[in-house]
Amino acid sequence: MWERKPVLLIVLATVAILIGTIITMVLPFAWVNTEADRIESVTPYTALQQEGRDIYIREGCNNCHTQTVRPLVPEVLRYGDYSKSGEFVYDRPFLWGSKRTGPDLARLGGKYPDAWHYKHMESPRSMVPKTNMPAYGWITKNQLDPQMIQRKMDVLGFPYTTDEIKALGDKNEMDAMVAYLQKLGSDIPWRAAATTEIVGELINPFTGVDHDTMEPWEDLYKENCAACHGDHMEGVIGPKLVGADYYDEILFQIIYTGIADGGMPSFSNLGTDKVWKLVNFIRYYGQGEGH
Repeated sequence: MWERKPVLLIVLATVAILIGTIITMVLPFAWVNTEADRIESVTPYTALQQEGRDIYIREGCNNCHTQTVRPLVPEVLRYGDYSKSGEFVYDRPFLWGSKRTGPDLARLGGKYPDAWHYKHMESPRSMVPKTNMPAYGWITKNQLDPQMIQRKMDVLGFPYTTDEIKALGDKNEMDAMVAYLQKLGSDIPWRAAATTEIVGELINPFTGVDHDTMEPWEDLYKENCAACHGDHMEGVIGPKLVGADYYDEILFQIIYTGIADGGMPSFSNLGTDKVWKLVNFIRYYGQGEGH
């Protein structure tokens, strides 16, 4: 019957498509970024952070790094609660992405100290040996243009002060990039949600192992610790470990759970066996017993 009334069929099909479009596209756009959707602790970017974001986009960083924690069990366990639209109310455009050639950066802010980011941007493989990320040390030579940044802030409607703009005079693009990276995820209390609890009594399974057994564990140390604490535990970005006398249980907790306020990430992803190997390696060689 319908094939005999093509005009009516077209009208009904158009109505059906319009209803579907309104429900799946128009209404969601109207619902997000409303006052009810906002998160009180999420603040606008500063002038320096916003310029860092523009440089991040210019250099195509979003082609390799996503900025969203998906509502999947493994991601929620690792990063904390999944991303909410209120986290991105000041993102123009948003940089959620879908391709993770590099790690997700949604919760990067505060995970490492500034010095780690400067060194990583200048020489990625000095911090992450197996990365294929190119070096960006050259952006240190590019000074910022305060007046241009001020115009950008005006267009975006973001607040700023005269002193904030003046402070950009001695900043370069690397400073801006690091400021932006340290902003990511720092406005929400995700660390508390992602804290790994240690259940049960801590018993060192490698107590009394000899030098020959520990020697292969050096690679584990170099891959995970040397970038911040030095190849010989002499301290670089992080404190030196030579002479550091921690109880086994305390050192295990520091490595396994990290230090949120100290810029040291959790290494619970290594598993308890490898963390205990690091504990024994650090205690043995840090006390000079292996030298």
